[in-house]
Amino acid sequence: MALSPLSRAGARRGAAVTTALTLALAAASPVQAASAPERTTLTPTADQSTSQTVTWRSAEDYAPVLEIAPESDPGQVRRVEGERTGSTEGVHFRATVDALQPGTGYRYRVGSADGSSFGDWLTFTTAAEEHDPFRFLYFGDVQNDITSGAAPTVEAALADAPDAHLAVHAGDLVNSGGSDDEWGEWFGAFGQEATGTMNQVAAPGNHEYSGWSVTDHWPLQFPGAGNGPDDDDLEDTVYYTDHQGVRFVVLNANYRNAPWFDTKDWLEDQAAWLRGVLEDNPNPWTVVTFHHPVFSNTPGRDNGKLRDMWLDVFEEYDVDLVLQGHDHSYGRGNMVANRTDDPDVQTGPVYVVAVTGPKMYGVTDANWTDNGAEARVQRGETQTYQVVEVDGARLDYVSKTREGEVIDRFSITKDAGGKQVTDRPI
Repeated sequence: MALSPLSRAGARRGAAVTTALTLALAAASPVQAASAPERTTLTPTADQSTSQTVTWRSAEDYAPVLEIAPESDPGQVRRVEGERTGSTEGVHFRATVDALQPGTGYRYRVGSADGSSFGDWLTFTTAAEEHDPFRFLYFGDVQNDITSGAAPTVEAALADAPDAHLAVHAGDLVNSGGSDDEWGEWFGAFGQEATGTMNQVAAPGNHEYSGWSVTDHWPLQFPGAGNGPDDDDLEDTVYYTDHQGVRFVVLNANYRNAPWFDTKDWLEDQAAWLRGVLEDNPNPWTVVTFHHPVFSNTPGRDNGKLRDMWLDVFEEYDVDLVLQGHDHSYGRGNMVANRTDDPDVQTGPVYVVAVTGPKMYGVTDANWTDNGAEARVQRGETQTYQVVEVDGARLDYVSKTREGEVIDRFSITKDAGGKQVTDRPI
């Protein structure tokens, strides 16, 4: 697929990732928040073509502000008032800028309104109004041994796709969602040139939970787009965002962390909301992400309640990709009912499980076959990242190891004859 030239942000990101792992390894342990803004993160709004949310943290409490200007006219700086959202080992802030121009490069920085503390100038490009080609990255659980075990795979992904517009995370970004040190490792692995220049589309995993509640770090860093179901238990964890012909939908699969009296409502509220989001989708493509898979890769695991509540919705609305984590292995498959006469071709949704970090579980296809599905590709003991390219009526997906080995490859095409998912040689 022919892609447009790399954005300035993408080019800088590509240069930065060559040193990111070295810097991460040099830090014996994360320190408390710096006075200058840190952990600067682009988190999506509902419409990425005209608005953008930025989160960051500082050791100091101040009146926060975002300064932004078109890259083509850097002197035209606009100041946007931010808000203080909470604290962990530092003070967290958020600012949302609107009335942006689609398909336009912007430079921005965040800091204090009085000018005493500002971060570096960073860049991002708003989504185009048209369905221009773009790429995004998909990561399974990073979770454990982040600096030494997961960061090399993250580095390989960022180097492979320096022009990626978004990063999709299927939960368990860290092992202990309340550990500031682990979040420091996670931000160190990705680097500000990634978190601050491409939108992070993140779903929470069970390790981002403590009892019935998502841990404090989550909503401060990944507040979501604010358009989820009207359910306080799901606030900041369920949302959708549109980007150049793709509707990305984030669900919260942590029903085991719902109050015992609310488990059914937790899933039903999301299912009803999801139907509305898919029914009213103006985009030709749909990607859904959440943590616990509807078809488990790991022996003895089963998320039957998710399957009962959500699977029919995915199939009815023919969701294109369902991107999941949790099972610490790689798997990709489909419903048996969606086979065609060609063994390399299917129709319907594609279900994927992946892991980016070094923690591994066993692999079996029993939960797939027991529930009317088939696993076309499975791999244990393998850390991967995924690059997905969307170009008009075609989507290309590839899963790779940090050494560059291709684990899985397929394409989805849509035309007057319908949709086809075709396995590609690896």
